[in-house]
Amino acid sequence: MYLIRHGATRNNRERPPRLQGRRLDAELSPEGLEEARRTAAVLAPCPLDAVYSSPLLRARQTAEPMAVPRGLDVQIVEELVEVDVGRWEGMRWNEVEREFPEEYRGFIRDAGACPYFGGETLEQVRGRVVPRLRKLLEDNLGRTIAVVAHNVVNRTYLADLMGLSLARYREMPQDNCGVNVLRYRDGRTSIVTINSVFHLDG
Repeated sequence: MYLIRHGATRNNRERPPRLQGRRLDAELSPEGLEEARRTAAVLAPCPLDAVYSSPLLRARQTAEPMAVPRGLDVQIVEELVEVDVGRWEGMRWNEVEREFPEEYRGFIRDAGACPYFGGETLEQVRGRVVPRLRKLLEDNLGRTIAVVAHNVVNRTYLADLMGLSLARYREMPQDNCGVNVLRYRDGRTSIVTINSVFHLDG
């Protein structure tokens, strides 16, 4: 399985970036469209039997260049939608810290247990993402698939595979259009590569 974060949106490229959960259904920026094109190009020699995506626009736009040339439909997987960041949607982290200091401190201390204010905890994200990706792998034994999802979704899944506490999920780098390669064999998922971005250089 190629597990890919979507290409960049304008929110991703702001400095500091704005939080972008499931409510701001932003399209890819011109830069993000180019990242999606490059990702599709680097995977062009690889046999892909199916392409799956989060329902959000930025993920679907990233998945389409991989699917369309192969005559595949992008199959939507609702459970892969980005984390619900609640009241913090569209805010910068410095704004969150200023306006929601107590909730911010709790989240930074342990995002696994403390939610985005008014949104999800990472434990809730793990509860919907891990079993759904496992089922995709089980349903596609002997096949190669691409899955386009999101920063927090991918980080949470990878942390779970590595046996890391969700409080350490930030240790999993996930750049826009970074590619993670995973292999499912004999009932076990192993990580081959995390966040490969060589195709985005230059």
